[in-house]
Amino acid sequence: MTQVFRLGDFKVHWLEGGRFEIDGGSMFGVVPKVLWEKKCVCNADNYVTLADSAILVRTPEGNVLIETGLGNKLSDKQKKIFRLGTEWDIPAELARLGLRREDVHHVILTHCDFDHAAGITMYNGQGEVELTFPAAMHHIQKMEWHDVCYPSRRSVSTYWPVNFQGLEEGRNLNLIDGEAEILPGIRCVLTGGHTRGHQVVWLGSGGEIALHCGDLLPNTAYINPLWITAYDNFPLDSVAAKEKILAQAADKDAWFLFYHDPDTLACKFNEDGRVREAISVP
Repeated sequence: MTQVFRLGDFKVHWLEGGRFEIDGGSMFGVVPKVLWEKKCVCNADNYVTLADSAILVRTPEGNVLIETGLGNKLSDKQKKIFRLGTEWDIPAELARLGLRREDVHHVILTHCDFDHAAGITMYNGQGEVELTFPAAMHHIQKMEWHDVCYPSRRSVSTYWPVNFQGLEEGRNLNLIDGEAEILPGIRCVLTGGHTRGHQVVWLGSGGEIALHCGDLLPNTAYINPLWITAYDNFPLDSVAAKEKILAQAADKDAWFLFYHDPDTLACKFNEDGRVREAISVP
């Protein structure tokens, strides 16, 4: 992608982390299709497209990547199951910006589901698994990491051990206990909801504010606090977290940055939840 978004002294780029399709009912849970299909296009068999647009934030103090995409480790069977459309291309995307994988200094994961975390590791030219961003500190909530290490029956299918090979606390893994500033102007805050250790990322520079809500706000349709996915492990926590965050964002006139939205990269909302200003996918 070539789109660049300026937030004060920060430059924000969206990198191609892959695209796949998922059942619309699972994405919208108890929300009736007659409502959600007005805001999110589905195909004939009820599947919707999800982008995995990793968010690169270039700051005067370093480069931060938020989410890592689908990676290059999916088997042919997995590609078929997840209806992979566009392949993960983050190393090449970085090269187009004049950057190497080693130039990513921090990686933030809102949570560790495979569609967010699979790009932590990659197959190299010899078919071996290695860290995609070998010089980066990876920032994950402490509770989330616990659940990665000791997954429940529900989460074992999405927390894949191969995605976390090579991470070691204190060396390249920073476990956050609630809230932490990663670099000046970049702050992680625990929300829970989608997963027990889900976090959001606040960005602030030059008096401008932006917010990445992870899977609490996968695309613009989810601006209604009651619209959550069937994958949310703690749905009432998701609703409460969204109500709090949306109020804070409105007070700050914040931009929302999206990872999964196939059409919109960033936007601001009106009081009635309608998009009033947006940056669209090129």
